[in-house]
Amino acid sequence: MELEESSLALIRDTLLVVLRVAVPLLGVGMVIGLLISLVQSVTSIQDQTLTFVPKILGVIILAILLLPWAVDTLMAFTSEMFQLF
Repeated sequence: MELEESSLALIRDTLLVVLRVAVPLLGVGMVIGLLISLVQSVTSIQDQTLTFVPKILGVIILAILLLPWAVDTLMAFTSEMFQLF
């Protein structure tokens, strides 16, 4: 029973770390996509590259800015996992 509980806690912690690192990037992509879709609706421009390019640029810029934080978060989680084993 103890092994099962610790395994579930490990899986839960892993998923929370993944969400903590991924949500800001996904959120920026979603907000930029929503804004571009709103502009497309107002101007009646329906070009697919108009949504893709700003989203990818926004996510890349945010990923570069958040890289130190993401690395620190993942390193702390990794050292916790090594201490458990």
